Amino acid sequence: MVLTTESDVRSLPLPPKNPLPLRQQIWAIRRLHLGCQVLRDAGGPVTRLTLGPGWLMPPIVVVTSPRGGHDILSPSAAVMERMSTHVELRRLIGDNLFDVPYDEWLPLRRALQPLFTKKHVAVFAGHMAEAAESTADHWDDGAVIDLDAQCRRLALRAVGRAVLGVDLDERAEEIAGSLNTALAYVLDRAASPLRPPHWLPTPARHRARRAAGVLRDLAEEIVRGCRRDPSRDAPLVRALMETVDPETGRRLSDNEVRDQLLVFMAAGHDTTATTLTYALWQLGRHPDQQARAVAEAAALGERELSAEDVAALPYIGAVLHEALRLCPPGPANARTATQDIEVDGYRVTAGSLVVYGVAAVQRDPALWERAEEFDPERFLGEAAKGRDRWQYVPFGAGPRSCIGDHFAMLEATLALATVLRRVEVTSVDGDFPVHLPFTLVADGPIRAMVRQRQAG
Repeated sequence: MVLTTESDVRSLPLPPKNPLPLRQQIWAIRRLHLGCQVLRDAGGPVTRLTLGPGWLMPPIVVVTSPRGGHDILSPSAAVMERMSTHVELRRLIGDNLFDVPYDEWLPLRRALQPLFTKKHVAVFAGHMAEAAESTADHWDDGAVIDLDAQCRRLALRAVGRAVLGVDLDERAEEIAGSLNTALAYVLDRAASPLRPPHWLPTPARHRARRAAGVLRDLAEEIVRGCRRDPSRDAPLVRALMETVDPETGRRLSDNEVRDQLLVFMAAGHDTTATTLTYALWQLGRHPDQQARAVAEAAALGERELSAEDVAALPYIGAVLHEALRLCPPGPANARTATQDIEVDGYRVTAGSLVVYGVAAVQRDPALWERAEEFDPERFLGEAAKGRDRWQYVPFGAGPRSCIGDHFAMLEATLALATVLRRVEVTSVDGDFPVHLPFTLVADGPIRAMVRQRQAG
């Protein structure tokens, strides 16, 4: 029987306190991609942390069970609201679908949802494939490249050409650096119990605001350019300009379009780049898996790939899903409870910060056979059936799941297939170190040798 009433929830026990020393708890919270598993191993799948007095830091509940994931992510966004990270991001780069609170998010999501259906994002496919092809074609035969740097260049090129109508190649380093500076500042402030007030100038805040200014100026330049030149091929910008709330008839202002572009640039760059890097690195360590993926892509011929080809690339899709399982760009999902709720049989009190450890769940040996092994087969055929919906949520789930999941998978599938048709990849490094400035990214170069394949 599912408990639903307020009195039922009040009768539930609080989650058990985590037994780790305070210093280890703080370490784990500041490194959620690793910390959720550490906290689970010490305190169980639902564990409570108290890092300070309530006026300074709310109680934190870390959850690493599929049922708990359902209880956190599926309720209305009015019950489980976004957390302090999103408040900090909003202060820095403005109002967008990712960071606004529920009352503002609902009409914005309603207006933008049609732009990201499978049918609509298909118009971006040609640019994505072309960006991957032009990037791989410039790799020297036999060269050792940094997969991470090259996949970031590829992803930024695809975002620029496919959705923004501009060539970002010459500004790739500046844009990537600005994104890293701004997002790292946001996460650092959100994770710190003691934060300088927003009016106090600090070197970190100055650097973050300067970085955000670079991104904002770029987005404004793109919007103005589309206004001046109606023929510019910028599908997402055009779509945002034409977006109408189906209930109110209201259109987005140019400033609102700018703010949406900022978050789409960030999301479309880091997450796709990391997923492609990790997938290529794993294929470079597993020649048999790479050969199967190459054969699947090669069967489509030498023509430029399109959205219609994705259905013929199930193994490459499975490679990407397995990459997202082992290296999810969003390794944790966090919410703030606006009322007392039940989470996996426990009572989580209003005001608590609730963290769902996505990476910990997706690597849990109790849920996944050979959990640490890279095995795309687990996402094909019978092996993919019967799995708990909430043990694999790389794009989040529930009302505030990622609006761009179809876009991300289309981009990554076409890019990976295109690269594999062009080059053979052999990984040089045996490890894939990661860190979490905002989303999960490689912590340093990921080296691989590439060999150009012969056409035909």
